[in-house]
Amino acid sequence: MTSKENHEETVSFLEKNNYFGYDKKSVVIFTQSELPLIDTEGKLLISKDKKIKEASDGNGGTYASLRKSGCLADMKEKGIKWVFIGSVDNALLKMVDITLLGMAIKQQVQIASKSVVKVSPKERVGVFCKMNGHPKVIEYTELPEKMAEEVDEEGELKYGESHIMCNLFTIEAIEKVSKEHLMYHSAFKKNTYLDENGKEVIPEKENSYKFESFIFDAFEFFDDIAILRGKREDDFAPVKNKDGVDSPKTAKELYEKYWK
Repeated sequence: MTSKENHEETVSFLEKNNYFGYDKKSVVIFTQSELPLIDTEGKLLISKDKKIKEASDGNGGTYASLRKSGCLADMKEKGIKWVFIGSVDNALLKMVDITLLGMAIKQQVQIASKSVVKVSPKERVGVFCKMNGHPKVIEYTELPEKMAEEVDEEGELKYGESHIMCNLFTIEAIEKVSKEHLMYHSAFKKNTYLDENGKEVIPEKENSYKFESFIFDAFEFFDDIAILRGKREDDFAPVKNKDGVDSPKTAKELYEKYWK
């Protein structure tokens, strides 16, 4: 799944690298939807082309985008029963984890997900929990500090099971969620816009809200999911920052260490 911003660049990159040895006919690329951006007063931002400015609607848009693009129908036609959805920013992601698949089938669930234990209460990852009897992931930005630091009788973090974006769904689960409206999360960002005189404004600090849904927002539409705890050194090499912790440099080191 690409965004409108990076679609052409992504396709060009894959073409240039001969799809990294994959048969081009086996690679299907589709674009996700977008949502409008608003300023701090709730007004819509206008872009340079004098249209309402929009941004990608988050990885939760995957479900509806699969349906709208025709990919979902294509999967069903090919008899596909299970679908892995993973994130591009984890260099150690195992997209087709047969242990996770076997666990999902054995537990007779429609969704399964892999986790690793948080290294500390402040690690910037979403965590698994149950809310109102349904599975849920709370994003780190929305988890109160007091809850993040709670421990159980054995001294383990109560909310320490990280969601690492390694998810498995039945095709029926994806079809069901593709017709639902997922909740929106807001993020305060810097975005250029045209003012009332048609002049482009380039802000020096955050000035607008972007809205997005997350892949795990779909979990609450189901009674249960299977969670398989993996090992950090085997399953998680995230790229979240340009430098320092969780950067391309640290992900490369973890990737090379694993394959050695």
